[in-house]
Amino acid sequence: MQGPGGKDVLPIGSRLELFVDEYVIEALQGGARRQLHAPQPREIVLVHDRPWEGNVCGYHTFIRDGDRVRVYYRGAQLNERIAGPKTRHEVTCLAESDDGIVWRKPALGLVPFQGSAANNVILSGPGTHNFAPFLDSSSAAPLQQRYKALGSARRPQHGLLPFASADGVRWSLLSETPVITDGKFDSQNIAFWDSERGEYRAYYRDFQDGVRGIKTATSPDFLHWTAGEWLKFPGAGTHQLYTNQVLPYYRAPHIYLGFPTRFLPDRGQITEGLLMASRDGVTFSLWEEALLRPGPNRDRWGNRSNYIWYGLIETAGSFPGSPNELSIYSTEHYYEGSASYVRRFTFRIDGFVSVQAPYAGGGLLTRILSFTGERLVINAATSAAGSVAVELLTPDGGPLPGFALDDCDPFWGDAIEHTVTWKGSADVSALQGRPLRLRFFLRDADLYSFRFAPAP
Repeated sequence: MQGPGGKDVLPIGSRLELFVDEYVIEALQGGARRQLHAPQPREIVLVHDRPWEGNVCGYHTFIRDGDRVRVYYRGAQLNERIAGPKTRHEVTCLAESDDGIVWRKPALGLVPFQGSAANNVILSGPGTHNFAPFLDSSSAAPLQQRYKALGSARRPQHGLLPFASADGVRWSLLSETPVITDGKFDSQNIAFWDSERGEYRAYYRDFQDGVRGIKTATSPDFLHWTAGEWLKFPGAGTHQLYTNQVLPYYRAPHIYLGFPTRFLPDRGQITEGLLMASRDGVTFSLWEEALLRPGPNRDRWGNRSNYIWYGLIETAGSFPGSPNELSIYSTEHYYEGSASYVRRFTFRIDGFVSVQAPYAGGGLLTRILSFTGERLVINAATSAAGSVAVELLTPDGGPLPGFALDDCDPFWGDAIEHTVTWKGSADVSALQGRPLRLRFFLRDADLYSFRFAPAP
């Protein structure tokens, strides 16, 4: 779309826009900059101490299904009598939670282990090394395939096998032969239904010149896939990316977020989590600074002991009366003792990257855009002395009457959704569809996201 003078206009409609990339940013002014925010450590939520679990339990996939949260993971124990990372067994396990914090391991009675089926094992055999399910939101998905999954085949086969389930507990193969074969797959290989683009998308491991990397493929039916395409990271160096953890952000599904694990084989095979974002699913903005460092916890500095697992779960706030947060989950104590652990970490909602300015102030000027909606909503936090103000501008940068900086009622506080007002009025409906810019003025503040929304 083009506006006055042939300049491109971004038609954002009522979409939520984040600052995980520079897509909507024309310029940062004064002391403003984009700031990556690390998630905050919370409690250990899972201890893998059952006989069918062990110290190499991994490749966890967290899924919210209505008022229930589920996690699928590999149950496995390192056999120290065998040289190298060999295991005594590999099974797929299921745990459940009402809140994403307190978990239970149901006795499902499905798969015997050491003579008893009183366990939470749902699968043994092919696929269990890295079984990665998702809840299929496609309107065309039959009820008996409400859940789908990919998992690695066992030798002599090579590739990813497709699975389906009506209830997420009892699974069957959709194909006896692998449906994606052009990769290495010794990692967590994930898939999902992309509602914005109307297709299934997979992200999986391969090696390029000896370096662990990520490929993506698409499918109309989950069985027939395009050839894999390497992800691109313009401006970034070469990194060993062990997992990818790509998903459409649930509040802004036009944006792909990824939480890959950087693997450092020359430093004792330690790991740390990164953040990346994309608008097309192939070209990603990669933050090379770590999102999740091992930190002071020695259990996170061991071999493969700091993975970020798959899924973002909205959970209750950490303080009374505080808004909900986003929980991610990460392993620790891997390869150690008889059990590995999973710790929960939390982000502010939309709180991955902010535009931040010091007390001296700074500004953010957007590209030319058009919107639909009746009010401007921001996700922002300030100090007690800080503030956020917004002015609406013509494409050439002149203030629109009634929406200049002096008209804006400055915001101070901490809110996931604050409606901006100008002289007490929030109504911007008269500007819908017109090319314009936004300029945010920040003082000792963080701006995480914005969108135009209907009247409350």
